[in-house]
Amino acid sequence: MPVIVGIYAGGSPLSLKIGLKVDSTTHPVALCTSSGTVGHSLSFGKADAVCVMSDSCALADAVATAVGNRVRSARDISSAIHFGKCIPGVSGLVVIIGKDMGLWGSLEVIPLRGKKC
Repeated sequence: MPVIVGIYAGGSPLSLKIGLKVDSTTHPVALCTSSGTVGHSLSFGKADAVCVMSDSCALADAVATAVGNRVRSARDISSAIHFGKCIPGVSGLVVIIGKDMGLWGSLEVIPLRGKKC
């Protein structure tokens, strides 16, 4: 059965406004998100959220961090996505910084409705 995963992007106006519809009934799917503005982890970037889809959780986590480290402003979205999509095993990317977002890959992005938690 497909599930919908919301993307929390801290203070971004896109935070919890979009989600990814994921269907893992035909093959494994891993989603990992990294942020330069949310949480306590050290990041060299300023992305509010970088979400990576792969069939490997470890790969998705590593790529989310690596792509996020390349995003310091909205101007970096395109080059960061280009970097991430060239890594074998990555099937989708979402990069959010402020009001700007970039997407690549086999992602089904849907709007989220309802109250924030």
